[in-house]
Amino acid sequence: MEVDSQETKLALQQNGVEYVKVAITDIDGVLRGKYMHVDKFLKSIESGYGFCDVIFGWDSSDELYEFKVSDEQNLFTGWHTGFPDQTVKIILDSKRTIPFEKNTPLFLSELKDGEVCPRSVLKKVLRLLRESGFKGKSALEYEFFLFNESPISVRDKGFKNLSYFTPGMFGYSLLRSSTHSDLYQEILKMGSVMNFPLEGLHTETGPGVLEAAIGVDQVLNSADKAVLFKTFMKVLAQRKNLMATFMAKWSEKYPGQSGHIHCSLLDLENKPVFCNDGGGMSELMTNFLGGLQKYSREFMAMIAPTTNSYKRLCVGAWAPINMTWGKENRTTGFRVIEGTPGSQRIENRLAGADANPYLALAATFAAGFLGIKEKIQPTDPISGEAYTLKTEENYRVPSTLLESAELFKKSQAARSIWGDQFVDHFSASRIWEYEQFLNNKPLFEKGQTISSWELERYFEII
Repeated sequence: MEVDSQETKLALQQNGVEYVKVAITDIDGVLRGKYMHVDKFLKSIESGYGFCDVIFGWDSSDELYEFKVSDEQNLFTGWHTGFPDQTVKIILDSKRTIPFEKNTPLFLSELKDGEVCPRSVLKKVLRLLRESGFKGKSALEYEFFLFNESPISVRDKGFKNLSYFTPGMFGYSLLRSSTHSDLYQEILKMGSVMNFPLEGLHTETGPGVLEAAIGVDQVLNSADKAVLFKTFMKVLAQRKNLMATFMAKWSEKYPGQSGHIHCSLLDLENKPVFCNDGGGMSELMTNFLGGLQKYSREFMAMIAPTTNSYKRLCVGAWAPINMTWGKENRTTGFRVIEGTPGSQRIENRLAGADANPYLALAATFAAGFLGIKEKIQPTDPISGEAYTLKTEENYRVPSTLLESAELFKKSQAARSIWGDQFVDHFSASRIWEYEQFLNNKPLFEKGQTISSWELERYFEII
């Protein structure tokens, strides 16, 4: 729903707001922002405000990308552009109240003109869907570890021998959630106040592991809610002298942390289209699923964007290793959940908690859109575990970020959806990410697959 700018101005003035927070999501899904005086904010509602485009020219550690000179003509920003300010548009209907900051509302933003802005990347896919007569709904669910630690203590310990928020493998534990009900209630209240209400919250199997399911919404709103949840869950934890990590896999001892995507389509009259009148999968749902199978490998860099993402995608750890699908099958890449027309959906299980919500949703709905456009038929469903199946190369999950980045760079499908500038810039950023991993020569102790470099880089920020 469009929010009137005059109403926003009047509300801020009547409430005596002196400062607001503005934020924009970078390539890695990190929310970057600042405090802004209300006078400047009010002037910026119509014209936008300037934000240095370096946030699309550096990595999650604020290191500037160093791309090949031959690549620069297709890259959005870098030394070759001088890192100018870009005009940023305020999303008025994204206004949030921050529970622990009195009278300081938060507004999300996006680049006014910029092919690499993650929110714009998602909007491009949603426009294609709408032009074809559809709109999407989605919901994301996140697993994350909680520790009795601080950003200083985890680094002092070298990310070793950390103190878990709770001990033991207490999945779905009422004991744990009731004992620590004050924290759980704060999380639930924060979700309600900040307009990312949680459909469910429970312990997962593992020490200090929680899973939060964000309520379903239109896709763009769903992405906004996801990026706000990830950021402010970390904020709330640190305010409680805890730390939350959304790394895809922080320890070899436990399964990785998912960021599963539940998705479905409606027509423009808001009628669900994934379910036949008599029940079962519609042809549209079948084609959407076929598109996910065919194109998710090419788009994998948007779904699994860090070197650590690929440590999660392994046999027997509640994460898929191929593009198979099955009904209520949690070992496949795509789980079909049948039900009423309004609840029937596909769960994309490839994504980890480290994915940028905008880009992961963009990849998911773009693949499904192409499936419908090309009338792609999926493979036969899988019954039982999918780990030991011998699948064709084009149905295998890439083994490294470098492999994913190179597939994305070569993808004509990706270029047809997002254009050359985004594909070139994003693939170059992922190749850079992989090269940083190699150049820092991570040391692995005996039995380790998660390096200290990955923990230092991803544990807090990603």
